[in-house]
Amino acid sequence: MSGALVGLGLVGLAGLGAPVFALIGALALWLFAGAGTDPVAVIIELFRLASLPALIAIPLFTFAGYLLAESKAPQRLVELAESLVGWLPGGLAIVGLGTCALFTAFTGASGVTIIALGGLLYPMLLKQGYPENFNLGLLTTTGSLGLLFPPSLPIILYGLVAKVSIDELFTASAVPGVLLLVILGAYALWTGRRAGVQRAPFSLERLLKAARAAAWEIPLPFLIIGGIYRGWFTASEAAAVMAFYVLIVETLVYRDLSWKELPGVVERSMTLVGAILIVLGTALGLTSYLIDEQVPDKLFQWMHVYIGSKTLFLLALNAFLLVVNMVEIFSAIIIVVPIIVPVAAQYGIDPIHLGVLFLLNLEIGYMTPPLGLNLFLSRSRFDAPLGKLYKATLPFWLMMLGALALVTYVPALSLCLLKR
Repeated sequence: MSGALVGLGLVGLAGLGAPVFALIGALALWLFAGAGTDPVAVIIELFRLASLPALIAIPLFTFAGYLLAESKAPQRLVELAESLVGWLPGGLAIVGLGTCALFTAFTGASGVTIIALGGLLYPMLLKQGYPENFNLGLLTTTGSLGLLFPPSLPIILYGLVAKVSIDELFTASAVPGVLLLVILGAYALWTGRRAGVQRAPFSLERLLKAARAAAWEIPLPFLIIGGIYRGWFTASEAAAVMAFYVLIVETLVYRDLSWKELPGVVERSMTLVGAILIVLGTALGLTSYLIDEQVPDKLFQWMHVYIGSKTLFLLALNAFLLVVNMVEIFSAIIIVVPIIVPVAAQYGIDPIHLGVLFLLNLEIGYMTPPLGLNLFLSRSRFDAPLGKLYKATLPFWLMMLGALALVTYVPALSLCLLKR
C-alpha cells in the first residue's frame, strides 16, 4: 500500500513540475531504505560517475555544439550544401537532410537544430515549390536525424550507462545512419520530381564562393568523425579537439562571436550538461538498486515464459523503446538501459547492436505522436497545429520504422565495420 502511495505521490509531483532528478533520487533513497541498505549507495554512484574518464566528452561536445549554433555556421553550411546538390530535383530537401543531420550530431540537441536551421530552410523549401506538409514533416524529422553520427551526445551517454565502448558504438552506428539518410533522400528526390520544384542551376562560381566562406568549417566533420573512425583519437580526445577548434574558428577567424558573448554560451550549454549529469547521477543510484534486487533476471524469467524467441523479443523491445523514448529521452537511456542490456544478452543480442537499436528508436521516438519532442518544437517554431504535424510526419515515420526493422533483423548492418 505504501509503495502505491509513494508511486502516486511521485506521479503527482511530476505533474506539478518537480525536477526529474529530485523524483528519481527520492525514489532511489526510499527503495534503498526499504531494503535496509545505507542510502549512501546513491552517493557512491555519483562519485563513480565523476571518476569516469569518458565523462569529459559530454560538456566539451555540448559547448562546441552551442558555439556552432550561435554563430553563422548554419547559414554557411546550408549555402555550401545547396551549391553542391541544389540542381537535383529534390536538391534543397537533401540539403536539409544532410545539414540538419550534421548539425544535430554536433550539437546533440534536437531543439537547437529545428530552431536554428528550421527557420532558415522552411521559407526556402516553400519558395522552391515543395508541398507544405512535406516541408513540415522533413524539418520535424531532421531535428533528431543526426543522433546516429559522432559526436552524438546520446551515443556517449548510452556507452557510459551500458558500459560498452563508445568508439565501437560510433563505428556501429555509421551504416544504419547512412541507410536512413539514403532512404529519406530517395523520398526527397521523388517528392521534388513529383512536385516539379524549381532546380537551381549548378554554378561552379557559387560553389567556390560557398566553399571559401565555409573553408574553416568544412574540415570539421572529417577531422572529428574521420579521426574517431580511423582511431586517431578517442571520443574524449575528439571532444577536446572539436571544442578548441570551434572556439578558435568562430571567435578569431570568422569573429561571429565576441569574447563578451562567450560567458553566455558557456552558461546555456553547461545548463544542459548540468541537467543531464544530475539526472544521470541519481538514476545510476536507482539502477544500482534494481540490479541489486536482480530485477533484470526476474524480468527475463517472466519474459521467457511469454516470449520464447529472439525475433519476438526484438519486436517487443522496439515497441517498448518507442513509447519510452517518446516520453523522456535521457531518463530513458539512464534508467532503462541497465535493465534491458542483461536481458537482451540472455537472448543472444550483441550489446553494440542493442545500442544501435536503442539510438535508432530514440530518433524515431522524438517524432512519435502524441508526445514526441520534435512535434512540440515544430509546433512552436512553425506555428502549425499538432494534428497537421502528425499527418505531415507520418510518411517519414513509416520510412524510419522500415529502416528500424532492417537494422533490427539484419545485425550485420550494425556490426560489419567493427574489427572483431
